[in-house]
Amino acid sequence: MNPTLLIITGAASGIGLELASYFAKLSTNLILIDTDEKTLKESFQENEQISLIAADITQEDTWNKAIDLAKNRFTPISHLINCAGVIQPGFLLDYKISDIAYHLDINTKGSILGTTIIAREMKNQKFGHIINISSLAGIAPVAGLSLYTASKFAIRGFSLAVAAELEEYGVEVSVVCPDLVRTPMLETQLNYPKESVLSFSGPEKVLTPVDVREAIVQLIKKPKRMICIPERRGLLAKIAGTWPGLGEFFRAGLERKGEKALSRLK
Repeated sequence: MNPTLLIITGAASGIGLELASYFAKLSTNLILIDTDEKTLKESFQENEQISLIAADITQEDTWNKAIDLAKNRFTPISHLINCAGVIQPGFLLDYKISDIAYHLDINTKGSILGTTIIAREMKNQKFGHIINISSLAGIAPVAGLSLYTASKFAIRGFSLAVAAELEEYGVEVSVVCPDLVRTPMLETQLNYPKESVLSFSGPEKVLTPVDVREAIVQLIKKPKRMICIPERRGLLAKIAGTWPGLGEFFRAGLERKGEKALSRLK
């Protein structure tokens, strides 16, 4: 399905910014959402093609505004890509109680709310494709990132469940599980090496937003329920998620590998 109008959240940075910039160059109709109004407006100029919403995706009004903008253009929403996300590394004994809501509100609630509201519109038009960004941490638990892990497990499970519900209405739902990506979230993790060490235990090449964008463009062309980036690391995550004890057996070695990667990146 060729995009007619895309809604992209988290469009002011990271994967969302890369996707928004790519589709803007293709003159695709876009509704871009981010709480960072200043950066959003510095990156994109509103015109007949692009609408900007500087608002909170955990609020229903934000999504209703997006729907109103689409209706004013007489253009159906073909795709929603939920990229907005946060991370605050921390061990259970150390993190702030407020960090619980911080992760679950943005990483989980915002995407669930957007999926719910936009999918109901797509159901009525009998087509559409929703893409939610999870993580390999949403497949295999990552000690030190337990809240992030919980939020990403939740959005992966939700996406797979509603994909089955919406299939009969011609609406596709996909969940994308990337490995570590070079975004501002990675910079945050570098400031918490002990808590983040396991997330740096993957391959030497850290993914870029372009890598994820290319995978999502292919996913738009040929929808699937779930993809992992890269696939090999996804397979390892599935094994570790299925047999957590096996993952713990290799934990010491993975931590040493992560420490070496962190030393190179700093």
